[in-house]
Amino acid sequence: MARPYVAPLVASIDVDASPERVWSLLEDQRRMNEWSDETWKQAFIGTPLRVGTISLNLNKRKAAVWPTLSRYREVVPGRRLAFQVVGPGATWSYDLQPNDDGGTVVTETRVLKNNRATFASIATANTLLGGLANHEAEILAGMHATLQRIKAEAERG
Repeated sequence: MARPYVAPLVASIDVDASPERVWSLLEDQRRMNEWSDETWKQAFIGTPLRVGTISLNLNKRKAAVWPTLSRYREVVPGRRLAFQVVGPGATWSYDLQPNDDGGTVVTETRVLKNNRATFASIATANTLLGGLANHEAEILAGMHATLQRIKAEAERG
């Protein structure tokens, strides 16, 4: 069975807050469970957040609960945060770009290693999550929801 090509998932939002304000939220990755429907619990090895920090996570979606281990690969204050999930090799990133109005465009991206789902990911998606295509659509919807929650928090000041 060939592993299917899986396109990168990308979601963006305009936030009426400075990149520094948005960064102040994102750099506290312990709060991700407040914004992401899939992130349930986290523990970190290495603080403050920096390249090499490890995150131990419990994720949930529908009836499925699964652990992940992530390593932060890029931490550029006010600009970029990226981590790689061990196993599926997915790289998640948040990029911040100032806009002309003094706000920030925040882009969340998920890219699978070699743009291919692992056999374990395919089996999990097919067995517990309604299939790979359905799960990808749910992840993208979750990314948009996460960005909406970050926007609301950042704009509250």
